Amino acid sequence: VAFCSMATRNKKNRKSRGHVSAGKGRVGKHRKHPSGRGNAGGQHHHRIMMDKYHPGYFGKVGMRHYHQKKNQSWKPSINLSQLMKLIPEAQVAKAKKGAELPVVDLLSHGYSKLLGNGATPCPVIVKARYVSQLAEKKLQKQGGAISLSA
Repeated sequence: VAFCSMATRNKKNRKSRGHVSAGKGRVGKHRKHPSGRGNAGGQHHHRIMMDKYHPGYFGKVGMRHYHQKKNQSWKPSINLSQLMKLIPEAQVAKAKKGAELPVVDLLSHGYSKLLGNGATPCPVIVKARYVSQLAEKKLQKQGGAISLSA
């Protein structure tokens, strides 16, 4: 194992040779962990520091949810205004001229819900698990469509 260590001749300790306490004091003595290791004493001798700089560190809040499954609450969303970043520009240009509408599969891009903020520059067919009412209304008004998928 190769690691760089400082040459002994450059260490601070060299200057203390010959001095009994090496600059650490006779009365208070230089001991290993005088106030405990790590976060020791957070509720005892370090309480003032914990209360001042880390309020709310101790205790519990809320209810426990046993065996929480992340999959059931997975629902990343995307707005109408951001839809265009998922479609190649060439396809958008064709759609504006009247060619077939671009199809966007949100699930393959890592989204499951379509929200209605903003608008799309051209009509689009969107495949998604969930769609908000506003998004559906805006898309259909523009001539697009929605296909719900499991």
